[in-house]
Amino acid sequence: MSKLLTHIGSRHVQQTLQYGSESIPYLVIYTSIKKSNIRIDVIPNGKVHVISPEGIALSNVKQAVQKRARWVYKHVEKARIQLSYVLPRQYVSGECHYYLGRRYVLKVFAIRHGEPGVKLLRGQLQVRTKSREREAVKTLLNSWYRLHAEEVINRRLMAIYHQANWLRSPPKWKLRVMKNQWGSCSPTGVLSLNPQLVKAPRECIDYVIFHELCHIKEHNHSSKYYRLLKSLVPDWKATKARLDGMSELFLAG
Repeated sequence: MSKLLTHIGSRHVQQTLQYGSESIPYLVIYTSIKKSNIRIDVIPNGKVHVISPEGIALSNVKQAVQKRARWVYKHVEKARIQLSYVLPRQYVSGECHYYLGRRYVLKVFAIRHGEPGVKLLRGQLQVRTKSREREAVKTLLNSWYRLHAEEVINRRLMAIYHQANWLRSPPKWKLRVMKNQWGSCSPTGVLSLNPQLVKAPRECIDYVIFHELCHIKEHNHSSKYYRLLKSLVPDWKATKARLDGMSELFLAG
């Protein structure tokens, strides 16, 4: 799979929203799904993506963004505060961590007895540990993510692989930690998927899986490959942009 922050295609336009004295850049990403509406996403790193159907005039897109200027500004500021708060990770109570696209507050409990472990409970990622040291908490949390990544990714792969009609059976796959890739496909058709992917929304997980399934049939990023990908994920550019925009938070260790 290509680098996390690569070019997403020719149909995108950089614009700027003026709100008071604040200039907020945003990226207009055009989608071929004609029935969709203009959608504004402020992703966790503070970037603004505006998803628009092909054919809508840029002036209309800008007008739609201007109407929601206060909302955009509010969410950009919130993202900036949260980003400055959680980076670099210290693995202490109060930090924000992610699972399936949702933000959860980390709560660390020191225990004397019982087994250390992690639970997702009442909007918190609760870590029970005999040591509050950063590495001890990080190890427990990473083990929890890996366990859930294996279950979630396998479930999604089993649910969608049949849409790739060139496959007769589910492909072999494995988890592999990668610093700047979400996934890859070997020449023999074995998929490697980043366990950090479990932090992303389900549609992003599905996109990465489809991306690699297409490489089983087309081994490069040719125009034929992208036609194949688009047949499975018509809105892949917008989904990729969303995932790339969140990668800094998901991969931050």
